Amino acid sequence: MGGVSDGVDLREAAPAAPGPTGPTPPAREPRNGKNRFGLRQKAVTYLVLAPLAILFLAPFAWLISASFQPMGEIFSTTPHWVPESPTLEGYKGFLNVGDLTNAQQAQGHGDWRWFANSAFVALTITVLQTFFNALCAYSFAKRRFPGRNVIFVLFLATMMVPGQVTLIPNYLIIQHIPFFGGNDWMGSGGHGWLDSYWGLIMPGIVSAFGIFLLRQYMLSIPDQLLEAARIDGASEFRIFRSVVLPLCGPALAANAIFTFQGAWEDFFWPLIIMSSPDKITAPVGLALFVVQNRTSWTLLFAGSVIATLPMIIVFIVFQRRFVQGIALTGIKG
Repeated sequence: MGGVSDGVDLREAAPAAPGPTGPTPPAREPRNGKNRFGLRQKAVTYLVLAPLAILFLAPFAWLISASFQPMGEIFSTTPHWVPESPTLEGYKGFLNVGDLTNAQQAQGHGDWRWFANSAFVALTITVLQTFFNALCAYSFAKRRFPGRNVIFVLFLATMMVPGQVTLIPNYLIIQHIPFFGGNDWMGSGGHGWLDSYWGLIMPGIVSAFGIFLLRQYMLSIPDQLLEAARIDGASEFRIFRSVVLPLCGPALAANAIFTFQGAWEDFFWPLIIMSSPDKITAPVGLALFVVQNRTSWTLLFAGSVIATLPMIIVFIVFQRRFVQGIALTGIKG
């Protein structure tokens, strides 16, 4: 009778019931292998980057060390990375603190006004350029008008022109500004904006690179936000000020850092148009110490360290915004 008499085992013929946990998952690779690979990758990265970091930081580290060394120790046969006889004479002489030596009196000394002039010019250019760059970028990114793309391409084309090519045209324009520096309404008879803060600031209040940077960032802002603001009755400037600018914080910070760095370190343009000793900027003032056979290296090193500190502070304070702005620029959608 039935399957039992035929010798068939029902338990073997029936399919196995699935377990409560479902199908068996694939075997996972041991985590130790991945950890070892990650450690090796980090080790190779540090082995490559550490020598490069030392290569770039070594000159600056030696500059700081040399600023605290006396003249004889700076030019000793064996360079000293750590001052054997640290002194502040270089900083005192540069800032005109205490008694000056005969050599310093004969050559001249540093002046805090150089740094005050650089700070005023750099901050003014940074504020004005960031504002006007953002305005132009908003027009190119979110406004529609005839010839928009053609004008933007022309702006980008100016980035291919070396700055040395525009020095003479800029100088002539600054010299013949009407109603300034004794000029008449035709721009003749005086010196215009030469030897003035106007001449240092005005040529740098707009940057094609800054406009491009901010435009690419503003393209990522949804147009629906702007349309909602227009429906609520906001004007275009109100939309720009209250909607667009708050969303462009990282890009604005990146533009501000680039602008401040360029204005603070600018040497050639202030050298050309400035003639009054009390209006020169820090880079031009530091160049006064480089005189053949009479260079005061202690003062020069101390002034170079002081001139570098503002850039380091600005980058440390805005580092996160700067990196975020560069990383997100160009992402659309």
